[in-house]
Amino acid sequence: MRILHSQLGSDSSFVPSRRDLLQRLGTGLGTFGLAAVLEKQSLLGQESHGVASPQNPLAPKPPMFRPRAKRIIHLFMNGGPSQVDTFDPKPALEKYDGQRPPGSNLKTERKTGGLMKSPFRFGRHGESGLEISEIFPHLSTCADDLCVIRSMHTNIPNHEPSLLMMTSGETQPTRPSMGSWLLYGLGTENENLPGFVVLCPGKPVVGPALWGNRFLPGIYQGAQINNSKLDPESVIRDIKNASITPVAQREQLDLLKQLNQIHLEQRGGNDNPLEARIQSLEMAFRMQTEAQDVFDLSQETQATRDAYGKGEFADGCLAARRLVERGVRMVQVFYGNGQPWDDHENIADHAQKAKAVDQPIAALIKDLKARGLFEDTLILWGGEFGRTPVSEGAKGRDHNNHGFSVWLAGGGVKGGMVYGATDEFGFAAVENKVHVHDLHATILHLMGIDHEKLTYRYSGRDFRLTDVHGQIVQGILA
Repeated sequence: MRILHSQLGSDSSFVPSRRDLLQRLGTGLGTFGLAAVLEKQSLLGQESHGVASPQNPLAPKPPMFRPRAKRIIHLFMNGGPSQVDTFDPKPALEKYDGQRPPGSNLKTERKTGGLMKSPFRFGRHGESGLEISEIFPHLSTCADDLCVIRSMHTNIPNHEPSLLMMTSGETQPTRPSMGSWLLYGLGTENENLPGFVVLCPGKPVVGPALWGNRFLPGIYQGAQINNSKLDPESVIRDIKNASITPVAQREQLDLLKQLNQIHLEQRGGNDNPLEARIQSLEMAFRMQTEAQDVFDLSQETQATRDAYGKGEFADGCLAARRLVERGVRMVQVFYGNGQPWDDHENIADHAQKAKAVDQPIAALIKDLKARGLFEDTLILWGGEFGRTPVSEGAKGRDHNNHGFSVWLAGGGVKGGMVYGATDEFGFAAVENKVHVHDLHATILHLMGIDHEKLTYRYSGRDFRLTDVHGQIVQGILA
């Protein structure tokens, strides 16, 4: 320790990095091994798709093959909507209401009772005759645009791991989110806005880990916007400097960038947090005008505002359209704070949530169509898991990871169709089962990316969104 202390110097406030330790221990011999690792990492990084130059990490990058979608809007019903009350009707629940026949005994999070029929009626809609619950009257008019996957399943019937699985492909908060992977792989078409925007009025149970970059460079992290009040003047805090002119601000930023660049070069140019700070300062400067403009919903016509309706989710859907038409790669719109679709006590409360999202989602689909954006914009709707067909308490439903529904629209998927099936009670996926890894592989495919080739080397191995899993769901591709 005396040798180490003398080599590092007497400044007790200095905390050495691993690179500093290797450089100083053994008169620098440790850096030979480190250099070899870094050289290998660099070479692998060059082979990995999506690695941009450090000067412009958000620059648009060509896809691996012809994409069907250029952007994605993820409408996240956090909390877990019930498949048997929304998009997967089960007549057997009427027949066996209150009973517990074989096949309804799968383990979930909590103690449950007998089968419980849905309080909602289903109807057939569109030329396809797609079956949709009565709680979605507006969305039903878009039935022929929806591709409903009824055979989704995931690993664990708990919110935290399932939220993480749906957003990052892993049940622990250790992996980059899907939006970060897309930004890393494809860049963004508008460098004056974040390429990955999360509209969420508060924080779900896991919080920022759901849109974090983890080991990817920090510039690929999602930018959360609280859409409870989309006031363009305050939606992004401290975006403007009221004390100095833009010219003076640019001069200050240039000086700060030079100092940071010197600091970065002294560390061999391999300091991701510092590089992320440099890039984020540049983006913040560029955002000062366009960010306020994109969130100014008053620029829309009254007819458009009326079509989307009122409320924070409606504003989120309208803002999502304004963001994607300006080149933002991915937008997530969370239903609300916490896990609001988590109806353990009374599943009839789904009607109130559906009312808040039904009109805005239908308006979003029709608006994208009118603007020529629907065909290359992929929309994903769903939660982190589904709910049980058996009751919890008198009228609620427990979490269900064995089988649930999501739907996709636009961006290269077939409309007006159902893919896969659950058992007769809607408890478990039994036909054409689709894991979350398969959903992610399919989304990347539609965006022009081979999910097995979009990798990032970290901690001695190549990581990807789908880990070592994932099959493209060919049956839903248009």
